[in-house]
Amino acid sequence: MAAPKKAAPARTRPARETRRANTPRRRGKLAPGKQPRGLAATQIALALDSPEVAPLAEAVRGAGGAPIGAYREPLNGREMLLATLPLAALQPTPFQRDLSPAHAQRLAQRIGQTGAFLDPLIVVRAPDGRLWSPNGRHRLAAAKVLGLRQVTVLICPDPALAYRILALNTEKAHNLRDRSLEVIRMARGLAQQPGRASEQTWAEQFEAPELLTLGLLYEGSGRFAGGAYSAFLRKVDRFSDRPLAASLRERQNFAARLLAIDTDVKRIVTGLQARGFRSPYLRNYVVARINPVRFLKPRKAGAAPLMPMPQALTRMAAAARAFKLDSVSHRDLAWIAVGAATEE
Repeated sequence: MAAPKKAAPARTRPARETRRANTPRRRGKLAPGKQPRGLAATQIALALDSPEVAPLAEAVRGAGGAPIGAYREPLNGREMLLATLPLAALQPTPFQRDLSPAHAQRLAQRIGQTGAFLDPLIVVRAPDGRLWSPNGRHRLAAAKVLGLRQVTVLICPDPALAYRILALNTEKAHNLRDRSLEVIRMARGLAQQPGRASEQTWAEQFEAPELLTLGLLYEGSGRFAGGAYSAFLRKVDRFSDRPLAASLRERQNFAARLLAIDTDVKRIVTGLQARGFRSPYLRNYVVARINPVRFLKPRKAGAAPLMPMPQALTRMAAAARAFKLDSVSHRDLAWIAVGAATEE
């Protein structure tokens, strides 16, 4: 009879591994800038009658407001005016995301409970002289709900800040539709300004080229399924060097072609549903199947597209027309669902 095997001795961790396992992981530290930047304290304060802000202070009084104080912004010295303004003197910029009445009501309730309007609106002078608020649409609406006579504002005389300030909206992520609509509205406003600025000139403010194309699609149909096409557009859409007015006309053509493709995609999805396929990922599956750059590795931002946009749309439309319903299996849909869950 064979002797029973001895149990292997339990493996003990070396002391170094034990200490490493018991030591909490340290969060990465933010290193301070190597060189100090900005103004010294003696350079910041400005008198209300100083030439840099006196015309702006007078415009505030003319609008029924009250100048409070002025200063040079500590980072780059831009003049700023702290004031109050009547609500009727302020307008949101035309390219912000749409107002959510429910959010404005909740915000008004919270401000009322706090008992103070603590967050001043940023205001700029529009090219036509109007006073624009580029990122305070819901606070402005909440002030109206509360019935405020005056609201606190920070006014900058530089109208270009209205387009740059949207890049600061990193704490509260907009959904794809809101971001796309903001970008296309901004582009339309910039296209009306004198000069021949291109999309590339405003690339930092537009954030991504596909947002311009999707914005045009969302303008035509608020329920367009932009998320299904964003992966395709990221690989083939690039900022144009043509003047904005011309590039927007070209994008309008791209959007019309993509909308026609989506009509075919809806037809395919309806056909698959009639065959018994039931999945929330049906549209994503069909778009992935007809995507001509699906298996090509994305390139770095700014690199040439994997395929020119017109050629990619032509091939995508042809694939949609040639789509065979009997080529789809439930196993294919299962893989799409796993991929979507991984991305989420």
